[in-house]
Parts: sequence; structure tokens; C-alpha cells
Amino acid sequence: MALRLVVRSLSELCLTVGTLIVLFVVYVLYWTGVQAQGASADQIDSLQREWTTAPVENAPAPGSGPGSGPGSGPDSVPAPVGEPSAAPPRARVAPSPPPPYTPGKGIAVMYVPRLGADWKWPVLEGTGPAVLKKGLGHYAGTARLGETGNFSVAGHRRTYGDPFKDFPRLRPGDAVVLTDGTTWFTYRVDRGPYRTVPGDVGVVAPVPEPFRKNAAGFTGPGRYLTLTTCDPEWGSSHRLVVWGHLDATQPVTDGRPQALDS
Repeated sequence: MALRLVVRSLSELCLTVGTLIVLFVVYVLYWTGVQAQGASADQIDSLQREWTTAPVENAPAPGSGPGSGPGSGPDSVPAPVGEPSAAPPRARVAPSPPPPYTPGKGIAVMYVPRLGADWKWPVLEGTGPAVLKKGLGHYAGTARLGETGNFSVAGHRRTYGDPFKDFPRLRPGDAVVLTDGTTWFTYRVDRGPYRTVPGDVGVVAPVPEPFRKNAAGFTGPGRYLTLTTCDPEWGSSHRLVVWGHLDATQPVTDGRPQALDS
């Protein structure tokens, strides 16, 4: 009787544990993907609404700005030598730098034709767990999109939508296209995938300097792109990295870049 009770209890325990394991696998393989797809779609919709409703900066009116005003222009008569001009020249004012990206907020949408015609993910500021559940993450402190330096982005290989599941398929020459709502930025992959360890932080330096000398192939300042993800596919002991450079830009008003349709 006692033996039967023990066997029955063990059987029930095994069934319970097995059910929990199955539910966990379903959560990891399916439900996190559903959540991520919904969150990324919301992020893209939010960005597109923001871009659509953003005020358009007015161009300076003809005859305004530095160098305009009395005593300037093609029809003006220069003041006689030794006499003051009608108005002192205006000092040129350097444009103020753009504000830093807001942590957790969407900054761009990325397209990688090599990973699929419908592959499209938002890029948010930061690489924390909460951010990477919604899309790709921009390493804080790396360059802004399109600027000199290293625009660096991380993404999950598996779970939360598997954005970089096919990361190993990336090859030199592949296009990585991003938009911030006003401009298309087309980067071209130069090197990778390169396998390294999480502590190899030089991969996202302004001029990438990975542990393996010349792995990135860059020797001086430029407008670079770094993409990173975990390796192996279902682990995180290592990282896969690809590097690229800014190949072209064009205004959004000019239509889609050719790289998306090739």
C-alpha cells in the first residue's frame, strides 16, 4: 500500500514537472515572439505617427541669415574704403548639436533585405532587457545614426521575435537600411560575422578595435555600423558581430532607396 502511494505521488510529480516544462518551452518559443511582434509593431506605428505629425522646419527666407541685410547681395554697393559699412557683419553661429537620444524611446526603423523582404524592426535607445523585448537596441554612447563614429545595435538571436535568427547569413556587401523619418541611411556590410566574447567591447568603439587585430578592417575615423547578437543560437556565451560603413543617404521624400528593392 505504501509503495503504491509513493509510485502514485512520483507519477503525479513527474506529470506536473513535465507540464511546467512544456508550458515554459511554449512561452519561450512562441509567446515571447507574439509579445515582441506586437511591441515592435506598436513602436513602428508610434514612430511613423511621430514622423508624420512632426513640424517641418522652415527654410530661411530669401535675404535672411548670415551675410544678408544692408551692404550685402549682388546689387549692393560696397562702402567706401575708410568709412564704416551700413551694418556690421553678423557672426556665424554654429548649429547646436542635436539632443541625445531618449533611453527606451524609438529612434529609427531598420531593414535588412538579406534577412527577408518583410524583415523590419524598430531601433530603440539602450540595450537593457526591457528594450530588447520591443525591438533592437542602440548602444548608448555610440554614434548617432549617420554621424561620424560607430552606430552600434544589438538584438536577440532567439526569443522575443528572433530578430537576428539568421544573423550568420549576413555577408560583405549586404545592405542595412535605416530611416529616422527624414532620411534613408544605407550602410554596407564590410566584415563578419565575427565570433568573440561578451567582454570584447572594442567592437563598438568609434573606430572598431576588436580583440583580434584587424578583424574589423577599419584604420581611421568614419561613419560605421556595428550589429551584435548572441552565439550560440540558444546561448549567450559568445557574440556574433558584423561591421559596415555608411554607403549612401537620401531624403525620404525621394522614395525608397534602391537597396530595399534589389
